[in-house]
Amino acid sequence: MARAVGPVSAAAQDHAKFRALVERAQKLAPVRTAIAHPCDEVAIESAVEGARLKLIEPVLVGPEKRIRDAAARFDIASFELIDAEHSHDSAAKAVAEVRAGRCGALMKGSLHTDEFMAAVVARETGLRTSRRISHCFIMDVPGHSDPLIITDAAVNVAPTLEDKVHIVQNAIDLARALGVADVRVAILSAMETVNPKILSTLEAAALCKMADRGQIVGATLDGPLALDNAISPEAAAIKKIDSPVAGRANVLLVPDLEAGNMLAKSLSFLAGADAAGIVLGARVPIILTSRADAMLTRLASFAVALFLAEARRVRPEAAVQ
Repeated sequence: MARAVGPVSAAAQDHAKFRALVERAQKLAPVRTAIAHPCDEVAIESAVEGARLKLIEPVLVGPEKRIRDAAARFDIASFELIDAEHSHDSAAKAVAEVRAGRCGALMKGSLHTDEFMAAVVARETGLRTSRRISHCFIMDVPGHSDPLIITDAAVNVAPTLEDKVHIVQNAIDLARALGVADVRVAILSAMETVNPKILSTLEAAALCKMADRGQIVGATLDGPLALDNAISPEAAAIKKIDSPVAGRANVLLVPDLEAGNMLAKSLSFLAGADAAGIVLGARVPIILTSRADAMLTRLASFAVALFLAEARRVRPEAAVQ
C-alpha cells in the first residue's frame, strides 16, 4: 500500500497550474458571461476580478437593488445589469441571454445550485443539447505534474452506461479545449480486473470497447483501473498493468457521484488541491463555483470557460448540438 500523505497546508500549495491556466486564458478575448443572481459580495467580487483580468465580460442578472447593495464597495458602473424579480427569475433571464446569443457563458451567482440548474435543463427554455449535462472538476494537486480532470462529482448521481458515454466525451472535449494533446482516460473502479459482480468494471470494459469502435473519440481509454494504478506509475508496474493510460491518466471517470465527490474533496482537504469546476454538455460552458472557493480557483473556472468558448468559436462544427 502506498505511503499515506498528511494534510497539506495552504502555504505549501503554490497554485502554479491554475496561475498558468489563467495567464494563458488572458491571451484570449474575454467571454461575455451572464451571472445569475449575483446578490452577495463573493459573486460581485468574482465578476469584478474576472473582468479586471479580461477573462469575462459580466452581465449581472438579478434584483437590481440587491445587486447594488452587494456591490457597495465595488465599481460595477461598466457592467450591464438586467433586473429580475427573484432568484428563479434571475436564472430564467440569465439562461434567456444565452439562448438569444448575447452571452457565450453562464455563471451561478448566490442562488442554490438546484434552482440554477433547473433553468438550465428546462426542456422548452433551457440550454439542453443532445449530450447529457455533466460536471468536471479540474484539480491542481500538489506534487502531481499535470492537472487532473475528475468527472462526474456534482451532477449525475448514478449514471448509466449510456450516460457515461456522454460524461466521458464531455471530459475529453474539455481536456482538448485546455490544450491537452494526449488525453488519457482512466475508468475507475475498486479493482483493475473485470468482475461480473461489480457493475462499474463491466461498464469500464464496455466503454473501452466503444472507444475502440469510434463511439468515443479524442482520447485513449483504459479500465477498469483502481485509483492507485491509474495515477501512480509505480502502482501500475507492481500490478503489471501495461497500457498507455495506467499510471499516467489525466482524466478520471468515477463510477458515481458519491465516489467522485469523495475523491475530489479528499484531494482538496487532505492533499491541499485546488478544484475549479465547469458544467459541460449545454449550449455554452457553465461556471459552477462555490462561495467557499478561493479567488484563484474561481478565476481558474473562468479561464476554463473561456477556453471552451474559444474552442467553439474556432471550431463551431465541434459545438454540441
